[in-house]
Parts: sequence; C-alpha cells; structure tokens
Amino acid sequence: MFHFLTCASVQHSDKKKQVSMAAVILMVVLVAMVTGREVPQALPQYEAMGSRFADNPLRLMNQYYELMKARRLEDAINELEQEEYQPEPLKPVDTSHLDSPPKPRAVENWPHESHEFGQVTAVSINRDGNPVIFHRGHRTWTAESFNATNHFQLIADGPIEDSTILTLSAATGAVIDESGGGIFYMPHGMTIDRNGNMWLTDVALHQVFKFMPGHDYPSITVGRRFEPGSTRNHLCKPTAVAVATTGEVFIADGYCNNRLLKLNAAGRLIRTIPQPPEFLSLQVPHGLTLLEHLDLICVADRENMRVVCPKAGLKTTFGEGTQAATIQEPDLGHVYDVASYGDLVYAINGPTADMIPVRGFTIDPRSETIIDHWGKFQNPHSIAFCPNGSAMYVTEIGPNKIWKFELV
Repeated sequence: MFHFLTCASVQHSDKKKQVSMAAVILMVVLVAMVTGREVPQALPQYEAMGSRFADNPLRLMNQYYELMKARRLEDAINELEQEEYQPEPLKPVDTSHLDSPPKPRAVENWPHESHEFGQVTAVSINRDGNPVIFHRGHRTWTAESFNATNHFQLIADGPIEDSTILTLSAATGAVIDESGGGIFYMPHGMTIDRNGNMWLTDVALHQVFKFMPGHDYPSITVGRRFEPGSTRNHLCKPTAVAVATTGEVFIADGYCNNRLLKLNAAGRLIRTIPQPPEFLSLQVPHGLTLLEHLDLICVADRENMRVVCPKAGLKTTFGEGTQAATIQEPDLGHVYDVASYGDLVYAINGPTADMIPVRGFTIDPRSETIIDHWGKFQNPHSIAFCPNGSAMYVTEIGPNKIWKFELV
C-alpha cells in the first residue's frame, strides 16, 4: 500500500497537484473500504478528477466528505463529474405532423475518400453532429475468439493497438479525431449520450465503460474484466447501451445472458428485464433505442427476428412488466440494430436467408407494424440518427464501411 501511495504522488511534480492527488488517494482508499473494490481498480477515475480540482483541493475534500456522510458515494461522484459539462442538447425531431415517414436516401460520394477501417461495429453522433465510429482495427471475431464458456482466447495478443474510436466529419467523412488505442480487445457497441459521455461495450472484456468528454479513463465500469457471468456484478458479451435524459442507463447483456440491465446514473443496478411477471424471452438482444415520450425501450431481438419494446419505466414504474409491443414479420430477419426518430423506429437486419433481403425497415411501434423498407446492404451492424434529424448513419462489418443517409 505505501509503495502504491509513493508511486502515485511522485507522478505529479506540481505542489497543488500533489495535494489534490493526496486527497484523491485518501478517498480512493476509503472507496475501496466502503465498496470492496481493489485500490488499483478504483484509482483511474478519481485520478482524472483530481487533476481537475488541482487549484482547489479543499473543495474536493469537502465534496467527498459530504458524500461519505451520505454513503451515496457513486451517485455523488457521478454528479461531480457532470457538473462542469452540461451542453445544450440538440432538439429531438418531431414526426407527429408528418403524413408519411421520412425515407432514408444514401448521400453519394460520402465519405469523399475511402478509409481502411476494421470491422465497424458501432456508430453514434457527438455533440458537434459528427459521426463517431467504433471499429476493431486489425482484429476480427472468429470461431476461435471465444471458448465454450465464453472466455476470450486471445488475451495474450493484448489490446488492439489501433485507434478504435474515430470521429468523422459530417461534411466530408474525413477522420478528424482518433482515440481508443491500447484499451479494447473486441469492440462492439457505442452510444454518446446527451452530455457527450461515450458508452462503449467490449464483448471480450465482458464490460461496459463510460468515458466523459476529454477523459482517458472510464468514470464508470460495469462488469468484471475477462470474466463472463450472470450475477449482478457480471456481464457476458454485452452488445449495446441506451441512455435516457434522466441519466438512467440500459445495457443489452447480450450474447449469453439474454437480458437488459437498467442502471441509475451512477451505474447501480435497479432493474433486470425481463423479470416476473414479464413474459419476454430475448435471444441475443443486439441493439437498443429509447422512445422516451412513449416510455419504451426498443430492442433488436436478433435471433428471435423481431423488434420488441417493453416499458422503460422512466416516467413511472406503473406498466413495467406488461406485455411489450412486438414487431415480427416474415421479411424482418435477424435484426441487428434499431434507432428512434420521433415516434418511429428505424431498424437494420443482417444476413438471414436467401429469400430475405438485407435492408432497412421503418417501424411504427404503436401499431406494431413495418411501414416502409429502404436501403440495400451486405452486413450492416449499427444505425444512428443525428438527434435533430439532419442525417442517419449505418455501418457494416463486411465490407467495413459507413453510409450516410439524408431523410426525404
């Protein structure tokens, strides 16, 4: 322990930072005592906070003192992290006045230049309206990647050294920022919430991470590193995340557990879907999207070849556990992802059978019907809308590419 404290303090030569880091380290030790975490695992998120409070370490100590008194440490930490970053979100699109659903039309010659991506597993939109993709670089998911108990078999190869997170220009498709090298082993899902926080899933690590804007360390980590499991503290190949404006988080967990986890803003589990009396049998929940005004969380229920929308329980817990809206038609196939646009859900399927085209679908969850078809793909994996409805993006994992669509 003393060696750990010495090493941590030597990293900061500035006196104010030393004081701040000493406060942070003290709180990390207390966190470890209260929550049962190992100190090295607890350090990174608090170290990042310490550098921000370097000019006023007493403020940091006072804040943490209040947190410890309330014994609500994780919730208050989350509030502290968010307090300096509260951007005005883009206004969501309103489709209630439309006579017919907007139809996606591919933007020609976008991106302007071709890219050498790995398997592009996810796309989301940042606060500037630019698409951000999550890709696997040189690594691919093969039959040898996992054993029969879902343990990742390539740990010795180390994390992917390529930058796995790429920000593209909405105008040209050029790469304007990159990060995420040396962190992830098998990227899968990505969601950027209304505050600019990036939520990422890694099926090899069996974890979900929340990264705040400008931070290199996750502020929240869900799941145990390289440990698949079905307990409250474990995930198994988590696929996707959806975040409500209330701060509540939904995780699709995923390839093995076939469940959704609902967390509060601090990352604490508050509900599992399904749970009695729900009769909702999921089979690889692969994508998520929220329709908050309808209080629905819609799921790309891949192997059941349907989209299913149970109550999210954001406005009230009344109605949780009632029968979910279900969209399941013969031509839907394996549904890989879903994205909301006003009152509608746009979905993409993947290769299923020769007679089922790989394409996009427009769905009305209120009438539980498919109301339009669009696009033509080979192996799409993720879909996302710009919140103001100005564009839609679809990524594929073979070929490894991203499409931009305008709505007409």
